[in-house]
Formats: sequence, structure tokens, C-alpha cells
Amino acid sequence: MFPRLARILAAFHRESRGNVAITFGIAAIPIILSVGAAVDYSVANRSKAMLDQIADAASLSAVSQSALSLSAAKEQTNAVKFFKAQAVSLKRGSLSTVSAKVTDGGTGRTAVVNYTASVPTAFMGIVGYNNIAIAGSSTAASAIPTYIDFYLLLDNTPSMGVGATPADVTTMVNNTPDKCAFACHELDISPNDYYGLAKKLGVTMRIDVVRSATQQLMDTANATQTVPNQFRAAIYTFGASASSAGLSKIFPLSSSLSSAKTAAANIDLMTVPYQNYASDTDTNFDDVLPAINSIIATPGDGTSPSSPQKILFFVSDGVADAAGITCSQPTSAGQDPQTKQNYIRCQEPLNVASCTAMKDRGIKIAVLYTTYLALPTNGWYMSWIDPFNKGPYGPSVNSQIAANMQSCASPGFYFEVSPTDGISQAMTALFKKVVTAAHITR
Repeated sequence: MFPRLARILAAFHRESRGNVAITFGIAAIPIILSVGAAVDYSVANRSKAMLDQIADAASLSAVSQSALSLSAAKEQTNAVKFFKAQAVSLKRGSLSTVSAKVTDGGTGRTAVVNYTASVPTAFMGIVGYNNIAIAGSSTAASAIPTYIDFYLLLDNTPSMGVGATPADVTTMVNNTPDKCAFACHELDISPNDYYGLAKKLGVTMRIDVVRSATQQLMDTANATQTVPNQFRAAIYTFGASASSAGLSKIFPLSSSLSSAKTAAANIDLMTVPYQNYASDTDTNFDDVLPAINSIIATPGDGTSPSSPQKILFFVSDGVADAAGITCSQPTSAGQDPQTKQNYIRCQEPLNVASCTAMKDRGIKIAVLYTTYLALPTNGWYMSWIDPFNKGPYGPSVNSQIAANMQSCASPGFYFEVSPTDGISQAMTALFKKVVTAAHITR
């Protein structure tokens, strides 16, 4: 190509006739203007690219995590100020107009930034075009944070002293004279101290896993927040001691999730004064659930810290063991071995009436059912629990216990975790599901 161009230029140089020079001069004008226009437009495009980046940054700033705590009107003003402050660094051109519109809707916040500007030309002014007009727009959106109060109700009654895995159950059965899989926390250690035995053998109990899962959940909640204090948490159990069983506060409702994690270390198995105390009637759902219902305030829509949604996070093996309640199963007569007080003992799946009362108030219930293990070597279990812990597919599969726990939960907020599953992972998955659903329904 270059040799050919050289020959053409040499021919023009040798040509002496004037009409060729005139023709070449006339033809050069549009070529020069075209090249000049390309240069002007290139400069204008660079200026536009810079302003587009500023517009993107301005719109994003209005929907950032820190901005969501401010009103839409305030962020409109801030976005315009941000744009103008950054546009000062524009090397070629001048800003004409800039506007921002920030709106909060049911699903989130949207910010739209528009601008117009002009860039002076270097070559096109020859033909009357002294400026090139440019314009741009940027849109950004983010979900408005949903404020949620989580109330954790953790079953810590003696049945949660069962081994956390089949291996733990086997270890307890093989090391107890009555083949007991439960590490009951009896303060009077005669004739046996199965709680101490479990600790000595390194057996992990269900309550141990629930404790660590609760602590991990506080870390997950803290990491999931999109704005400060978006989530608050409270932790309750069924009581530290069977002698004073009832709703017991481990940690009050607070946005300090790190403090909640620290307090969760105090979650432990309910103590029992002595063997067969009160005929073992230590799990009274009919008292505990209405008690926590009275503590939870009326739920809001979650759009502000003053109007949080309310979620009850209920973790249990789902079997009531109480006296003096209406019972759906055959009852047994029992007597406290020391006080000689008589008890009519009811052992049954959870009565969902209390759950329904809470859901009717707008409280959502997330249920983590820690599958009640089949214990074929335990005579008490086989007589009183096994009859309603069977489903169409065998023991513990689709049992009445599981069915009632699922009925307690709000739609989509039920999770069953078997001994071979991770309770921590299940609690985290259920938490994330609750948070996601809270955003979707807004």
C-alpha cells in the first residue's frame, strides 16, 4: 500500500497543470473536515464516558447501604451534589443540567440520574458547529432492608439430652445399665449421673448442637444485615430447672447480635432435682408458647426500625410431656418419688393451637424440628412415644410429631433435621429463607 501511495504522490508532484492542483485543494476540504469532526467527536465521547461514570457513581450512592437509612428526598439532593462535585474534574466540556429522582417502593429503592453537557469543538467550528451536545442517564436499584425481630425459643427439656448422632446414642446405650440414650441433668446424682457420664465419654447431646448452632446463627444474622440494627434477637428456653420450668429469658431483645452470641453460651439442658421428679412432666408447650406470644409485640411491616416484622424461631423435638393439660394420647398415672404428689402425665405431639394463635396475630413461625429419634432399646419410649412417632414409611418418617411441627410453622418456614444432618446448617438455611421471603412479600 505504501509504495503505491508514494507513486501517486510523485505523480501529483510531477503534474504541472493547474486544474489538478485546484481539484486536489477542493477535494482536501471535506477530507480535512471529516478528520476534524472525528477528532471532535472522539473528545466529546471521552467526556461523555467520564460523565457516565460519574452518573453511575451518583445513582449507586443513593441506593447504597448507608443511604437507605436516609429519605428518598434527601438522597435526591445528595446525588445531585455528588455529581456536580465530581464533574468539576471534567477536562473538556461544561455541565448544563443534572437531575436525580429517587423513589422508594414496595420492593426497594430506585435512583435515576440524568445530565446534559456540551463539549466545544476544535475543527467543526469552521462550519458553524461550535459545541457538541451530550447527555446521559444512569439507573440503580437496591432492596429496602426489612427490619426483623427474631425470638428464638429453644427446647432444652430433658429429651434434648439425647445423643446428637446415632454414634452418640450408641455410646450412651452401651455405657448405661438401663441402656438409656438420654443424658438427664439430675442434680442428685444418685443412683446415676448420666449427664456427667456423657461429658466424660465425650458424647455430644442435642442441646450442645443447638447451643453452637444458635451462636453461629448470630454470626450469620450479623453478616446478613444490609444496614446497622436491621435485625434484633432474643433467646428463650423452657427454663433452667424443672423445679421452676417455664419460659426463661437467656437474652432480651437487642440489636447487639454479638452480645446475643455470648449469652447463647449459657444455653444448657434443663436440670432435674432428682430422678422422676414430678413424674418427668417437664415439657409444657401449652404454657411456654402462650407465654412467648404475650412477650412478642404486634408485628409491623418491616419497613422501618420502629415497625419490625416478628419471627418466632422454634427449635424442638416436638413432644409434650406435661401434667394437667388436655391430652390427645392415652395418659399415665405417676407419682413424685419424694413429695408423693400424684400426676396425670400427658405425652403427645405438639398441640398447634398456640401456634395458630400467634400466626393469627401476624407473627411468622419458623420451625426447626429436631427429629425425635426412635429408641427401640428404651421401654418407656416404646410404650409411650413410639405409637405416634410412626409414619406410613416407618419409624420417625412422616410421624404425627413431624406433621404437627410442620403445621405449627408458617408456610415454607419448616425444616426437619435428622441426627445425621447439621443443625447449624439447617438453622442458617432456615434463617436465610425467612429473610428472603420477608423481602419478597414487601
